[in-house]
Amino acid sequence: MKEKRWQDWVMLILGIWLFLSPFVLQYADLRGTASLNSYVLGIAVVAFAIAALARPQMWEEWVNLVLGIWLIVSPFVLGFQSETVALWNHVIIGLLIGGDAISAMLEERTGRKAAMH
Repeated sequence: MKEKRWQDWVMLILGIWLFLSPFVLQYADLRGTASLNSYVLGIAVVAFAIAALARPQMWEEWVNLVLGIWLIVSPFVLGFQSETVALWNHVIIGLLIGGDAISAMLEERTGRKAAMH
């Protein structure tokens, strides 16, 4: 994987949104579990997006897929599923991050097959 992909830019935007979302969506507690999860994962997603933009590697997509899955299940694991706004934000952003990672993996796979033929 040598070329920068549009998915990495999307990931950067999603990471920034995830970090800012407790403020923008006015989570009930800006120091609570939902907010902390958003801050930490937002920073992680941004860091991996920047790394992918600098030097794309397939393992970054796998990490993003895991982060997306964690975002989907974290409201239930960490116990903030009753915070409706935070719950839906985590699930939707998790689906987008996971889908973005899968898209990049599929693009890489089909790109390699096309180059081989």
